[in-house]
Amino acid sequence: MILIEPYSDRWPAQFEEVAARLRAVLGDRAVRIDHIGSTAVPGLAAKPVIDVQVTVRELADADRLVGAGFDEKVGFWDHRPPGAEDHRPPGADGPDADWRKRFFNPATGRANIHVRVVGRPNQRYPLLFRDYLRAHPDAARAYEELKRGLARHLPDIGTYTDVKDPACDLIAIAAEAWAAETGWDSGSSDA
Repeated sequence: MILIEPYSDRWPAQFEEVAARLRAVLGDRAVRIDHIGSTAVPGLAAKPVIDVQVTVRELADADRLVGAGFDEKVGFWDHRPPGAEDHRPPGADGPDADWRKRFFNPATGRANIHVRVVGRPNQRYPLLFRDYLRAHPDAARAYEELKRGLARHLPDIGTYTDVKDPACDLIAIAAEAWAAETGWDSGSSDA
């Protein structure tokens, strides 16, 4: 069963704890560390799992996480093929490398650590998505309703994610137009 909880004021502090651990292990190999996903949007209900994006220059920069209290997941969500690739939105062209990542969970605590390469589309996507929802509370509420409905009716996390991805793509299309209008820039990291 998928649990969607009301927004918690504890989530930013939980992110800070995970980010500090990541920074201690990775040092300057982490170009930036960001709180992403629904727990990064104030007021948005979410699965109580902190999503963290670590931006690196190359995926091998994350090697230090192996054996440092972070477990690498080779098959993302255990329902996608090995090789951890992000969902590729319709119309996204370019090399497959643009969508590759590494994926970790800390041995203690509930967090998803997404390691992505600086400047690639899959590194930009979650930052734009997060910032758009922060700036558009009505869109965030609609997204929350979608997630609650999916959690009630879908049997597992794999199906939930597969159905949610196209809705995220629709939000991302609106977010791209917003970014062009406002001159949005991903700015500095959260940690």
